[in-house]
Amino acid sequence: MEAVAEEVRSQVDDRPFLSDPYLDWAEAQNIPIVEDFGIHLPDLPVSPWEHFECNGGLAHLKGRGDWLSVFVLELPPGGNTRPRNHMFEEVYYVLSGTGSTQVELSDGSKHSFEWGQGSMFAIPLNAKYQHFNGSGQEPARLSSTNNSPMIMNVYHDHEFVFANTFHFKGREGSDNYYTGDGTFLPKRPGRHMWETNFVPDLRSFELHTWAARGAGGSNMMFCLADGAMHAHMSEMPVGTYKKGHRHGADFHVMCVTGYGYSLLWYQGQEDFTRVDWSHGTVFAPPDMMFHQHFNAAPDPSRYLAIACGGLRYPLMEEKRRIFLGMDVDVNKGGAQIEYENQDPRVHQIFLEAMKKAGAGSKMGQFIDESKFDV
Repeated sequence: MEAVAEEVRSQVDDRPFLSDPYLDWAEAQNIPIVEDFGIHLPDLPVSPWEHFECNGGLAHLKGRGDWLSVFVLELPPGGNTRPRNHMFEEVYYVLSGTGSTQVELSDGSKHSFEWGQGSMFAIPLNAKYQHFNGSGQEPARLSSTNNSPMIMNVYHDHEFVFANTFHFKGREGSDNYYTGDGTFLPKRPGRHMWETNFVPDLRSFELHTWAARGAGGSNMMFCLADGAMHAHMSEMPVGTYKKGHRHGADFHVMCVTGYGYSLLWYQGQEDFTRVDWSHGTVFAPPDMMFHQHFNAAPDPSRYLAIACGGLRYPLMEEKRRIFLGMDVDVNKGGAQIEYENQDPRVHQIFLEAMKKAGAGSKMGQFIDESKFDV
């Protein structure tokens, strides 16, 4: 009897305790994992990744919460990945190089589209796909921002995640969604959506003015592959910056054009955390940490934000509140700090950045700049 009890105790002791199946999987990949507040993905170290049969690395942002991870795939000249399918959603952004992706649909038909630096695309959930480097001389580097941590931690079964044969036919989209076309869904400023699976070049994609977010900025929300992953693109004109705001963890912000910086702070905190960014830099503001984005370049700057839960499928009540209140004054129950209520140091830091960039501030119509040292 005692021997049986000891065997039972041994079995119980071997069971997982406070397990994180995603992190266990990530560590088992034997590729570089970088964790930081902000990470410059073009410089992320990579090594051979058997899972995709290319080089790869993982970027874990401090503010990713329980939801998202970033895979970086680097295809050698003329190389390709192995065909894959999986039960998590992802949004790809092309950091460098040129190539193509082939997607196999539920009826066996295939769509191929060509991408280059600045392209964004999403793979329909669990569809089989494969990436190809179109250059015989240069590597191609892509980032995949995905909700694999959420899915792996819910199901903790790798066969279910990577070997599932179910077809989500309703998510495949129309044929023209793989050619760079899409459907514009007008809502109101800051809520307009573009539905597609592929955007050939975010750097030149047409955006719409969103005055409430500040200083002549423009925006477009995306619905990609009918998924629950959120993506939006914002542009800040020369000499401007966005209003401060806050939301829950998981929004991954990546620079697409120009360069600049973001300031982050918790309510009541004296000092700012600063992240300087240029093309391919990504950071994720931690849960309910205020943050503010500044264009420090002599040209317009664009950034792409990706999160779990979007305008079509918010997934969580917290996301629904954020999307409803992201351009509403925090003093009125929203998430935004108006210019007149921001810390005066914010504008002084910006004026110094403008001087360094050799560009003039265009914030005078919103802020009395006579009070500041220029």
